[in-house]
Amino acid sequence: MRADGRAPSVVVLDYGTGNVHSAVKALEAAGADVELTGDRARAMEADGLVVPGVGAFAAVMGALEAVRGGEVIGRRLAGGRPVLGICVGMQVLFEEGVERGQRTRGLGEWPGEVRLLEAPVVPHIGWNTVEAPEDSVLFEGVRDERFYFVHSYAAQDWTLEASGRRAAPRLTWAEHGSRFLAAVENGPLSATQFHPEKSGHAGIRLLGNWVRGL
Repeated sequence: MRADGRAPSVVVLDYGTGNVHSAVKALEAAGADVELTGDRARAMEADGLVVPGVGAFAAVMGALEAVRGGEVIGRRLAGGRPVLGICVGMQVLFEEGVERGQRTRGLGEWPGEVRLLEAPVVPHIGWNTVEAPEDSVLFEGVRDERFYFVHSYAAQDWTLEASGRRAAPRLTWAEHGSRFLAAVENGPLSATQFHPEKSGHAGIRLLGNWVRGL
């Protein structure tokens, strides 16, 4: 709840990547006043911005570029305003995505690349546990829960270190064949590789943790 008694406002960025209404409903259940829109002004004004993502890295980047979504994300972060990426919406925050031999430049908010999972079976579909740090804000109260994943690609390394006054990022890991990043909390920028909106009560609780931080 905001100081004025109203629920925090959240924009789910609509840039044509598929059905995102489940994210809207989950955020409403988590206590947010939610709007699904591709309007850049509305995305800038909201207390929080959610960037969903379904499909291939290159396709999501193309759709984001078409609505100047990267510009909105960058401007919000420059002002310390919260952004949450989900699934491919997390992946595009890295420098580069590699899919089927094709390299696509990402938004570059974090260094590193997104690549195919090193696992006997891909895609990784289903419920999985995560390894969240003790000081995680997102996973408060749900560290021992399972979350729902649907993906073949992920960031599998982290090279950004804390510097100056910037606090060290909180990294959450999961395993499917090998370890990969399941979530990142890095100042105003957070992201999950899994789908909190499809993760039942635990996902709603996690989204609620983020909403309360707005």
